[in-house]
Amino acid sequence: MPDTPDAATPAKGGSGEDPTRPDLTPERLLQLGMGFWPAKTLLSAVELGVFTRLAAGPLDAPTLTKALGLHPRSALDFLDALVALQVLERDDGKYRNALDTALFLDRSQPSYVGGLLEMANARLYPFWGALTEALRTGLPQNESKRGGNLFDSIYNNEQGLRGFLQAMTGISVGAARAMAQKFPWQDYRTFIDIGAAQGALPVQVALAHPHLQGGGFDLPVVGPVFEEYVRSHGLQDRLRFYPGNFFSDPCPTADVLVMGHILHDWDLTQKRELLAKCYAALQPGGCLIVYDAIIDDDRRKNAFGLMMSLNMLIETQGGFDYTGAQCTGWMREAGFSQVRVEPLIGPDSMVIGTK
Repeated sequence: MPDTPDAATPAKGGSGEDPTRPDLTPERLLQLGMGFWPAKTLLSAVELGVFTRLAAGPLDAPTLTKALGLHPRSALDFLDALVALQVLERDDGKYRNALDTALFLDRSQPSYVGGLLEMANARLYPFWGALTEALRTGLPQNESKRGGNLFDSIYNNEQGLRGFLQAMTGISVGAARAMAQKFPWQDYRTFIDIGAAQGALPVQVALAHPHLQGGGFDLPVVGPVFEEYVRSHGLQDRLRFYPGNFFSDPCPTADVLVMGHILHDWDLTQKRELLAKCYAALQPGGCLIVYDAIIDDDRRKNAFGLMMSLNMLIETQGGFDYTGAQCTGWMREAGFSQVRVEPLIGPDSMVIGTK
Protein backbone atom coordinates (compact mmCIF):
# COMPACT_ATOMS: atom_id res chain seq x y z
CA MET A 1 0.00 0.00 0.00
CA PRO A 2 1.21 3.54 -0.62
CA ASP A 3 2.54 5.45 2.34
CA THR A 4 -0.05 7.63 4.08
CA PRO A 5 1.01 10.95 5.60
CA ASP A 6 0.86 11.15 9.36
CA ALA A 7 -2.31 13.01 10.37
CA ALA A 8 -0.18 15.29 12.54
CA THR A 9 2.08 16.26 9.62
CA PRO A 10 0.53 18.51 6.97
CA ALA A 11 0.99 17.11 3.47
CA LYS A 12 2.58 19.17 0.71
CA GLY A 13 -0.02 21.39 -0.85
CA GLY A 14 -2.18 21.13 2.28
CA SER A 15 -3.25 23.81 4.71
CA GLY A 16 -0.15 23.73 6.86
CA GLU A 17 3.50 24.61 6.36
CA ASP A 18 5.76 22.35 4.35
CA PRO A 19 8.70 21.56 6.65
CA THR A 20 10.91 20.87 3.62
CA ARG A 21 10.38 24.46 2.34
CA PRO A 22 11.11 26.85 5.21
CA ASP A 23 11.80 29.55 2.59
CA LEU A 24 8.13 29.70 1.58
CA THR A 25 6.29 32.75 2.90
CA PRO A 26 2.87 34.22 2.09
CA GLU A 27 4.40 37.57 1.05
CA ARG A 28 3.93 37.08 -2.71
CA LEU A 29 0.29 36.06 -2.28
CA LEU A 30 -0.44 38.98 0.04
CA GLN A 31 1.15 41.42 -2.39
CA LEU A 32 -0.98 40.05 -5.21
CA GLY A 33 -4.14 40.12 -3.14
CA MET A 34 -3.54 43.65 -1.89
CA GLY A 35 -2.33 44.95 -5.24
CA PHE A 36 -5.27 47.35 -5.39
CA TRP A 37 -3.63 49.46 -2.65
CA PRO A 38 -0.68 50.74 -4.70
CA ALA A 39 -2.81 50.80 -7.86
CA LYS A 40 -5.45 53.10 -6.38
CA THR A 41 -2.81 55.27 -4.71
CA LEU A 42 -1.22 55.93 -8.11
CA LEU A 43 -4.58 56.35 -9.87
CA SER A 44 -5.69 58.93 -7.31
CA ALA A 45 -2.39 60.78 -7.75
CA VAL A 46 -3.03 60.97 -11.50
CA GLU A 47 -6.62 62.11 -10.92
CA LEU A 48 -5.47 64.82 -8.50
CA GLY A 49 -2.78 66.03 -10.91
CA VAL A 50 0.10 65.46 -8.50
CA PHE A 51 2.69 64.94 -11.23
CA THR A 52 1.49 67.86 -13.33
CA ARG A 53 1.58 70.15 -10.28
CA LEU A 54 5.17 69.14 -9.51
CA ALA A 55 6.31 69.63 -13.11
CA ALA A 56 7.13 73.28 -12.33
CA GLY A 57 9.46 72.30 -9.49
CA PRO A 58 9.68 70.68 -6.03
CA LEU A 59 7.20 71.64 -3.32
CA ASP A 60 7.06 71.01 0.41
CA ALA A 61 4.20 69.06 1.97
CA PRO A 62 2.07 72.01 3.21
CA THR A 63 2.30 73.82 -0.13
CA LEU A 64 1.56 70.70 -2.16
CA THR A 65 -1.29 69.70 0.17
CA LYS A 66 -2.94 73.09 -0.31
CA ALA A 67 -2.33 73.12 -4.07
CA LEU A 68 -3.97 69.71 -4.49
CA GLY A 69 -6.87 70.47 -2.16
CA LEU A 70 -6.07 67.60 0.21
CA HIS A 71 -7.28 67.25 3.80
CA PRO A 72 -4.30 67.49 6.16
CA ARG A 73 -5.24 64.31 8.05
CA SER A 74 -3.81 61.90 5.46
CA ALA A 75 -1.93 64.14 3.03
CA LEU A 76 1.51 63.29 4.40
CA ASP A 77 0.80 59.56 4.36
CA PHE A 78 -0.39 59.85 0.76
CA LEU A 79 2.64 61.81 -0.44
CA ASP A 80 5.11 59.58 1.38
CA ALA A 81 3.36 56.47 0.05
CA LEU A 82 4.07 57.84 -3.44
CA VAL A 83 7.71 58.20 -2.40
CA ALA A 84 7.78 54.60 -1.13
CA LEU A 85 6.21 53.49 -4.43
CA GLN A 86 9.06 55.34 -6.20
CA VAL A 87 6.83 57.60 -8.28
CA LEU A 88 7.84 60.65 -6.25
CA GLU A 89 11.18 61.57 -4.67
CA ARG A 90 11.70 63.65 -1.52
CA ASP A 91 14.78 65.66 -0.55
CA ASP A 92 15.07 68.25 2.23
CA GLY A 93 11.34 68.01 2.84
CA LYS A 94 10.38 68.79 -0.76
CA TYR A 95 8.68 66.43 -3.20
CA ARG A 96 9.52 66.11 -6.88
CA ASN A 97 8.60 63.78 -9.73
CA ALA A 98 10.59 60.65 -10.45
CA LEU A 99 12.13 60.58 -13.91
CA ASP A 100 9.46 58.36 -15.46
CA THR A 101 6.50 60.15 -13.89
CA ALA A 102 7.90 63.50 -15.04
CA LEU A 103 7.97 62.19 -18.61
CA PHE A 104 4.81 60.12 -18.76
CA LEU A 105 2.38 61.49 -16.14
CA ASP A 106 2.69 65.26 -16.59
CA ARG A 107 -0.39 66.30 -18.57
CA SER A 108 1.53 69.09 -20.30
CA GLN A 109 3.97 66.66 -21.93
CA PRO A 110 3.32 65.14 -25.38
CA SER A 111 4.56 61.86 -23.91
CA TYR A 112 1.69 61.80 -21.37
CA VAL A 113 0.14 58.34 -21.07
CA GLY A 114 -2.00 59.11 -18.05
CA GLY A 115 -5.15 59.13 -20.17
CA LEU A 116 -5.17 55.35 -19.86
CA LEU A 117 -4.81 55.59 -16.08
CA GLU A 118 -7.52 58.25 -15.92
CA MET A 119 -9.87 55.86 -17.73
CA ALA A 120 -8.79 53.01 -15.47
CA ASN A 121 -9.57 55.13 -12.42
CA ALA A 122 -12.90 56.48 -13.63
CA ARG A 123 -14.29 53.35 -15.29
CA LEU A 124 -12.30 50.14 -14.94
CA TYR A 125 -11.47 50.29 -11.25
CA PRO A 126 -15.09 50.21 -10.03
CA PHE A 127 -16.17 47.75 -12.73
CA TRP A 128 -13.41 45.30 -11.83
CA GLY A 129 -14.87 45.13 -8.35
CA ALA A 130 -17.55 42.93 -9.93
CA LEU A 131 -15.12 40.46 -11.55
CA THR A 132 -16.42 37.57 -9.46
CA GLU A 133 -19.94 38.23 -10.71
CA ALA A 134 -18.65 38.40 -14.28
CA LEU A 135 -16.87 35.07 -13.88
CA ARG A 136 -20.04 33.46 -12.54
CA THR A 137 -22.44 34.93 -15.10
CA GLY A 138 -20.28 35.54 -18.20
CA LEU A 139 -21.87 38.99 -18.47
CA PRO A 140 -20.28 42.45 -18.72
CA GLN A 141 -20.16 44.55 -15.56
CA ASN A 142 -19.98 48.06 -17.02
CA GLU A 143 -22.69 50.51 -18.17
CA SER A 144 -24.57 47.63 -19.80
CA LYS A 145 -25.73 46.46 -16.36
CA ARG A 146 -27.93 49.57 -16.28
CA GLY A 147 -29.13 49.14 -19.85
CA GLY A 148 -26.38 51.26 -21.38
CA ASN A 149 -23.72 50.52 -23.95
CA LEU A 150 -19.96 50.84 -23.58
CA PHE A 151 -19.30 52.64 -26.85
CA ASP A 152 -22.46 54.79 -26.65
CA SER A 153 -21.48 55.97 -23.18
CA ILE A 154 -18.02 56.93 -24.42
CA TYR A 155 -18.69 58.24 -27.91
CA ASN A 156 -21.81 60.28 -27.07
CA ASN A 157 -19.96 62.51 -24.61
CA GLU A 158 -17.18 64.74 -25.94
CA GLN A 159 -15.18 64.76 -22.71
CA GLY A 160 -15.55 61.00 -22.34
CA LEU A 161 -14.64 60.51 -25.99
CA ARG A 162 -11.47 62.58 -25.74
CA GLY A 163 -10.46 60.81 -22.54
CA PHE A 164 -11.02 57.40 -24.13
CA LEU A 165 -9.07 58.31 -27.27
CA GLN A 166 -6.20 59.67 -25.19
CA ALA A 167 -6.25 56.43 -23.21
CA MET A 168 -5.98 54.46 -26.45
CA THR A 169 -2.93 56.56 -27.36
CA GLY A 170 -1.41 55.73 -23.98
CA ILE A 171 -1.82 52.00 -24.47
CA SER A 172 -0.80 52.05 -28.16
CA VAL A 173 2.07 54.48 -28.58
CA GLY A 174 4.81 52.10 -27.42
CA ALA A 175 3.65 49.34 -29.74
CA ALA A 176 3.26 51.89 -32.54
CA ARG A 177 6.85 53.05 -32.20
CA ALA A 178 8.07 49.46 -32.17
CA MET A 179 6.02 48.64 -35.26
CA ALA A 180 7.41 51.69 -37.04
CA GLN A 181 10.86 50.14 -36.60
CA LYS A 182 10.18 46.42 -36.99
CA PHE A 183 7.88 46.23 -40.02
CA PRO A 184 9.43 46.63 -43.54
CA TRP A 185 7.61 49.86 -44.38
CA GLN A 186 10.15 50.63 -47.09
CA ASP A 187 8.40 48.02 -49.24
CA TYR A 188 5.07 49.87 -49.18
CA ARG A 189 3.71 53.33 -49.99
CA THR A 190 0.30 53.62 -48.26
CA PHE A 191 -1.26 52.44 -44.99
CA ILE A 192 -4.48 52.90 -43.02
CA ASP A 193 -5.10 52.17 -39.36
CA ILE A 194 -8.52 50.53 -38.90
CA GLY A 195 -10.03 51.83 -35.66
CA ALA A 196 -7.41 54.55 -35.41
CA ALA A 197 -8.73 56.42 -32.35
CA GLN A 198 -6.65 59.58 -31.80
CA GLY A 199 -4.11 58.50 -34.40
CA ALA A 200 -1.11 57.36 -32.35
CA LEU A 201 -0.09 54.62 -34.78
CA PRO A 202 -0.44 56.59 -38.04
CA VAL A 203 1.51 59.46 -36.51
CA GLN A 204 4.37 57.29 -35.24
CA VAL A 205 4.66 55.38 -38.52
CA ALA A 206 4.51 58.56 -40.62
CA LEU A 207 7.13 60.29 -38.46
CA ALA A 208 9.51 57.36 -38.90
CA HIS A 209 8.90 56.92 -42.66
CA PRO A 210 8.56 60.18 -44.62
CA HIS A 211 7.75 58.37 -47.89
CA LEU A 212 4.46 56.96 -46.55
CA GLN A 213 0.97 58.36 -47.08
CA GLY A 214 -1.79 57.07 -44.85
CA GLY A 215 -4.55 57.74 -42.42
CA GLY A 216 -7.04 56.36 -39.97
CA PHE A 217 -10.50 54.80 -40.29
CA ASP A 218 -12.94 55.26 -37.40
CA LEU A 219 -16.43 56.49 -36.53
CA PRO A 220 -17.19 60.00 -37.85
CA VAL A 221 -17.31 61.49 -34.34
CA VAL A 222 -13.61 60.64 -33.93
CA GLY A 223 -12.61 62.73 -36.96
CA PRO A 224 -12.03 66.12 -35.29
CA VAL A 225 -9.91 64.58 -32.51
CA PHE A 226 -7.85 62.60 -35.04
CA GLU A 227 -7.27 65.64 -37.25
CA GLU A 228 -6.30 67.81 -34.28
CA TYR A 229 -3.76 65.23 -33.12
CA VAL A 230 -2.33 64.84 -36.63
CA ARG A 231 -2.01 68.62 -37.03
CA SER A 232 -0.18 68.87 -33.72
CA HIS A 233 2.54 66.68 -35.29
CA GLY A 234 2.57 68.58 -38.61
CA LEU A 235 1.39 65.55 -40.60
CA GLN A 236 -1.91 66.83 -42.01
CA ASP A 237 -0.55 66.71 -45.59
CA ARG A 238 0.26 62.99 -45.32
CA LEU A 239 -2.42 61.57 -43.02
CA ARG A 240 -6.18 61.87 -43.55
CA PHE A 241 -9.24 60.65 -41.71
CA TYR A 242 -11.60 58.08 -43.26
CA PRO A 243 -15.03 58.11 -41.54
CA GLY A 244 -17.04 54.93 -41.29
CA ASN A 245 -18.14 51.90 -39.29
CA PHE A 246 -16.03 48.81 -39.89
CA PHE A 247 -19.04 46.50 -39.54
CA SER A 248 -21.48 48.37 -41.80
CA ASP A 249 -19.04 50.02 -44.25
CA PRO A 250 -16.27 48.57 -46.43
CA CYS A 251 -12.75 49.12 -45.19
CA PRO A 252 -10.72 51.68 -47.15
CA THR A 253 -7.91 50.24 -49.21
CA ALA A 254 -4.15 50.72 -48.91
CA ASP A 255 -0.97 48.71 -49.29
CA VAL A 256 -1.02 47.95 -45.55
CA LEU A 257 -3.98 47.83 -43.18
CA VAL A 258 -3.41 47.85 -39.42
CA MET A 259 -5.87 46.80 -36.75
CA GLY A 260 -4.59 47.36 -33.22
CA HIS A 261 -6.38 46.77 -29.91
CA ILE A 262 -9.57 46.25 -31.93
CA LEU A 263 -9.95 42.53 -32.60
CA HIS A 264 -10.12 41.63 -28.91
CA ASP A 265 -13.29 43.71 -28.46
CA TRP A 266 -15.42 41.27 -30.45
CA ASP A 267 -16.65 37.68 -30.38
CA LEU A 268 -15.25 35.01 -32.69
CA THR A 269 -17.81 35.52 -35.46
CA GLN A 270 -17.15 39.26 -35.47
CA LYS A 271 -13.39 38.73 -35.39
CA ARG A 272 -13.62 36.58 -38.50
CA GLU A 273 -15.89 39.14 -40.18
CA LEU A 274 -13.39 41.95 -39.58
CA LEU A 275 -10.48 39.89 -40.90
CA ALA A 276 -12.50 39.00 -44.02
CA LYS A 277 -13.33 42.67 -44.62
CA CYS A 278 -9.66 43.62 -44.37
CA TYR A 279 -8.75 40.83 -46.80
CA ALA A 280 -11.37 42.09 -49.27
CA ALA A 281 -10.02 45.66 -49.06
CA LEU A 282 -6.43 44.73 -49.89
CA GLN A 283 -4.91 44.33 -53.33
CA PRO A 284 -2.82 41.19 -54.00
CA GLY A 285 0.49 41.64 -52.21
CA GLY A 286 -1.12 43.87 -49.61
CA CYS A 287 -0.55 43.24 -45.94
CA LEU A 288 -2.64 43.19 -42.76
CA ILE A 289 -1.09 43.78 -39.34
CA VAL A 290 -3.11 42.85 -36.26
CA TYR A 291 -1.70 43.76 -32.89
CA ASP A 292 -2.95 43.21 -29.36
CA ALA A 293 -1.60 41.88 -26.08
CA ILE A 294 -1.24 38.53 -27.83
CA ILE A 295 -1.30 35.68 -25.32
CA ASP A 296 1.56 33.20 -25.56
CA ASP A 297 0.49 29.90 -27.10
CA ASP A 298 1.16 27.98 -23.90
CA ARG A 299 -0.92 30.53 -21.93
CA ARG A 300 1.61 30.76 -19.09
CA LYS A 301 3.62 33.97 -19.53
CA ASN A 302 1.62 36.93 -20.79
CA ALA A 303 -0.31 37.72 -17.61
CA PHE A 304 -1.24 41.16 -18.97
CA GLY A 305 -2.79 39.60 -22.07
CA LEU A 306 -4.76 37.11 -19.99
CA MET A 307 -6.01 39.83 -17.65
CA MET A 308 -6.84 42.01 -20.66
CA SER A 309 -9.08 39.16 -21.76
CA LEU A 310 -10.75 39.34 -18.34
CA ASN A 311 -11.16 43.05 -18.97
CA MET A 312 -13.00 42.17 -22.19
CA LEU A 313 -15.32 40.03 -20.06
CA ILE A 314 -15.97 43.07 -17.85
CA GLU A 315 -16.43 45.45 -20.80
CA THR A 316 -17.95 43.57 -23.76
CA GLN A 317 -20.65 41.08 -24.70
CA GLY A 318 -18.31 38.58 -26.34
CA GLY A 319 -14.79 39.98 -26.65
CA PHE A 320 -11.69 38.06 -25.63
CA ASP A 321 -7.95 38.17 -26.15
CA TYR A 322 -6.25 35.35 -28.00
CA THR A 323 -3.02 33.53 -28.71
CA GLY A 324 -0.77 34.00 -31.70
CA ALA A 325 -1.70 30.55 -32.93
CA GLN A 326 -5.41 31.39 -32.79
CA CYS A 327 -4.99 34.63 -34.73
CA THR A 328 -2.72 32.96 -37.26
CA GLY A 329 -5.41 30.33 -37.88
CA TRP A 330 -8.17 32.92 -38.31
CA MET A 331 -6.08 34.94 -40.75
CA ARG A 332 -5.27 31.87 -42.82
CA GLU A 333 -8.98 31.00 -42.88
CA ALA A 334 -9.62 34.51 -44.26
CA GLY A 335 -7.16 33.81 -47.10
CA PHE A 336 -3.95 35.39 -45.83
CA SER A 337 -0.63 33.65 -46.41
CA GLN A 338 2.89 34.01 -44.99
CA VAL A 339 1.24 34.64 -41.62
CA ARG A 340 3.71 35.21 -38.80
CA VAL A 341 3.80 36.51 -35.23
CA GLU A 342 6.42 39.05 -34.15
CA PRO A 343 6.87 40.66 -30.70
CA LEU A 344 6.56 44.42 -30.38
CA ILE A 345 7.04 45.78 -26.87
CA GLY A 346 5.95 44.59 -23.44
CA PRO A 347 2.89 42.33 -23.75
CA ASP A 348 2.07 43.39 -27.32
CA SER A 349 2.84 41.41 -30.46
CA MET A 350 1.76 41.75 -34.09
CA VAL A 351 0.39 39.11 -36.43
CA ILE A 352 1.24 39.82 -40.07
CA GLY A 353 -0.43 38.28 -43.10
CA THR A 354 -0.13 38.88 -46.87
CA LYS A 355 -2.89 38.68 -49.46
